[in-house]
Amino acid sequence: MSTGRAAGPLVRVAEPLPEPPSTPAPVSPEAESGLIRPAAEDVAGRLSARAAEVEGDAKAVLETTAAMAVDPALISQAEQLVTTRSLPAPRAVQEAANGFADALREAGGYLAERVRDVHDVRDRIIASLIGVDAPGVPGLDRPAVLLARDLAPADTADLDPALVLALVTEEGGPTSHTAILARSLGIPAVVAARGVLAADSAVGAVVDGDAGTVDLSDQPVPVEAVDRVAGEEWDGTAATADGHAVKVLANVGSVTDAQGAVEAGAQGVGLFRTEFCYLAAAEEPDVSTQRRAYAEVLTPFAGQPVVVRTLDAGADKPLSFLEPGTEPNPALGVRGLRVSFEQPGVLDRQLEAIAAAAADSGAEVSVMAPMVATAAEARWFAERARAAGVDRAGVMIEVPAAALSAPEILEAVDFVSIGTNDLAQYVFAADRMLGALAELNDPWQPALLRLIDAVGRAGRDLDKSVGVCGEAAADPLLARVLVGLGVGSLSMVAAAVPAVGSALAGHPLSTYRRAAEAALAAAGPVDARRAARAVLE
Repeated sequence: MSTGRAAGPLVRVAEPLPEPPSTPAPVSPEAESGLIRPAAEDVAGRLSARAAEVEGDAKAVLETTAAMAVDPALISQAEQLVTTRSLPAPRAVQEAANGFADALREAGGYLAERVRDVHDVRDRIIASLIGVDAPGVPGLDRPAVLLARDLAPADTADLDPALVLALVTEEGGPTSHTAILARSLGIPAVVAARGVLAADSAVGAVVDGDAGTVDLSDQPVPVEAVDRVAGEEWDGTAATADGHAVKVLANVGSVTDAQGAVEAGAQGVGLFRTEFCYLAAAEEPDVSTQRRAYAEVLTPFAGQPVVVRTLDAGADKPLSFLEPGTEPNPALGVRGLRVSFEQPGVLDRQLEAIAAAAADSGAEVSVMAPMVATAAEARWFAERARAAGVDRAGVMIEVPAAALSAPEILEAVDFVSIGTNDLAQYVFAADRMLGALAELNDPWQPALLRLIDAVGRAGRDLDKSVGVCGEAAADPLLARVLVGLGVGSLSMVAAAVPAVGSALAGHPLSTYRRAAEAALAAAGPVDARRAARAVLE
């Protein structure tokens, strides 16, 4: 979901192109295969041109999609299908892209989240080949609510918030790109709204991103936007009405993200994803290369806290130099810190680079490890971090076992940060990318809140910091409940920082604790959200 409420006329996003036929066979397979690369380059050029006109998350998404369009492996595979099987170029692109998408889906986790991107690139190249407009968001000349089966990241990235009142999709999930980018743009959104596409006669909609509801109407609905951009008057001080300080931080994964976080007024970084330094590398980057890359991101935060997450890779995010092998269930395999148990040198070299980059930048750097399950693992990581010269070490709480062992883990480290996206996925055994399971991944699920409460209590008992760096932190209503559960720092997409920062000042800590108690006692996510709102509003 993306918070805010809006209403207005409904505009439907075109469905994907029909599957191209496998006949007739081309007269000249060589000439036919030669059409694919120019079409891919045309798509990449259009996406790059759009990227040049925007900044931040939108720019990064469009640039990434442009790079996927001209991926040599995809183009080569499609060309081979033309020459070896005499397929028409559009059909060859369809089959090649589907093969890549199937492999990503089977890998699960992070890579499964890229399937929608591959399909988007596929459809754009096919549209270029057959000379039609690519499916996606139509040009808008008036404010409207967009209704779609799903939206590709490239469609969502440069939407104009002045024209797009809200987004509604039938598929996706609370941590999908559509939801995340909608939050970054300040556009209310409800994703995984099952059955909305069946309302053929609907011409208007009222969308409440806070409640997660969509009311469709077959009568015209006047344009209305309520609370679309909260937090514009935030002064940069994050505290409750009675002065209880809360850190409002940003999640970053690139230099562009860091710049956006500074512009948003973030008080530092609660999650610095370091994977960008590895994903395009055929070999492990050396210490000096990593040091320069990290320092670029850290430098804008000189004198401010930055939590650097060590490499979160493994079977679901394969890197060639790690030789992950094949696993039947990558989401439950050797990933995150588990990779380091087998190859500790990779972790040690990264920690060395982080410590050096911290000295170069002047940022107050801490490190944390992903996918930690036990106190022994947390202790092992903290010892290596301190040996490398990083004084403050913590771990992610994204495995249920870690949440249940929070007191023992906090004895071994200086802080913990709860990754609500993965924690929800593992608690409910529900793939967060499946729209059919979106309700189970709702961060308002009382079972998830109860685990967060247990971690918060452990933090208070031991006087250790507990943060949240999942998408839950970007919801101003839920952020206040999290503070009531004992969370002391909230890290989110940069665009959500002002709204969350200003919302915290609305009530004293005691009120947030009452809201948290009300949510914990609820039977389901809708009731939890309603109960918390009743206390706060």
